[in-house]
Amino acid sequence: MNDEYIAGSRLERVLRSGRFAVTAELNPPDSADPQEVYDAAVVLSQVCDAINATDGSGANCHMSSMAICALLVRAGYEPVFQMSCRDRNRIAMQGDLLGAVAMGVRNVLCLTGDDVTAGDQPQAKRVFDLDSIQLLRTITIMRDKGMFLSGRKLTTPPRVFLGAASNPFVPPYEWRPLRLAKKVEAGAGFVQTQYCFDVPRLRQFMQRVRDLGLHERVYILVGVGPLRSEKAAEFMRTRVPGVHIPDEIVDRLRKTPKGQKRSEGKRICVEIIQQVREIEGVAGIHVMAYRQEELVAEIIEEAGLLPRPSRLGAPDPRELARPRKWSRA
Repeated sequence: MNDEYIAGSRLERVLRSGRFAVTAELNPPDSADPQEVYDAAVVLSQVCDAINATDGSGANCHMSSMAICALLVRAGYEPVFQMSCRDRNRIAMQGDLLGAVAMGVRNVLCLTGDDVTAGDQPQAKRVFDLDSIQLLRTITIMRDKGMFLSGRKLTTPPRVFLGAASNPFVPPYEWRPLRLAKKVEAGAGFVQTQYCFDVPRLRQFMQRVRDLGLHERVYILVGVGPLRSEKAAEFMRTRVPGVHIPDEIVDRLRKTPKGQKRSEGKRICVEIIQQVREIEGVAGIHVMAYRQEELVAEIIEEAGLLPRPSRLGAPDPRELARPRKWSRA
């Protein structure tokens, strides 16, 4: 991997230092109140190197990723701006990228996006002007060549650390490393995977990744997350696109006494993290826990991934959201 820093982001520095990185998703509120973002972020910031702001995940509408990133930057945190191709064309996405970088965003995750049929507004029109690989190439051109796709020059290119998604856990399995290779060629510097509940399948994927030499060209963060119960597991593997949960995980939760299922789901997640850390080429984890920020902190602590690098000098986000008394002087 190139030793030169691309964007100067905190996440990039952690990964390039060789430290096992931790990122997590901040689930966006169905609200216009910034305090709800800060309340979730203040927990994650103490245990993560960067916080992902999801972009209409599952094709459901929430506060926008760009708005959340702006709030996180304001509070001194390290956001990952997710850009989905489902809802915007190339003109909008190029403009949004420049705006995000102008506000201090240094990490961008490029996604094709779930189809609208997965969400609660299936009548919405799809855009998909670009897919995730084309979006990666577009941003790489803007960053490295200093121009829009049209060829028009930029006065200041956007310096960003580019990321992509990967799903090793659904067929065709032999195609997944090749798809990852295309994303690396398009400019991806880091990758966050779908939920990992099948470590043997991940090992097979990573073996092929190493065979292709991709582990030396991109930082791979494996997606993990806790399961509340066997019902939650069944819902995820039948209703959430791309999620694979083996029967043995569901059976283990089913056999757990009712009052202990949440703890058992957390224990499973910690066990997976400990196994994932031993796989050559894995550079970190990406924790996804819907509306469970406190649980994320517990998982990261119990997995032995603390302390994280200190976030020195950042203001308390709870102060940022309080009403100010303005002087007339």
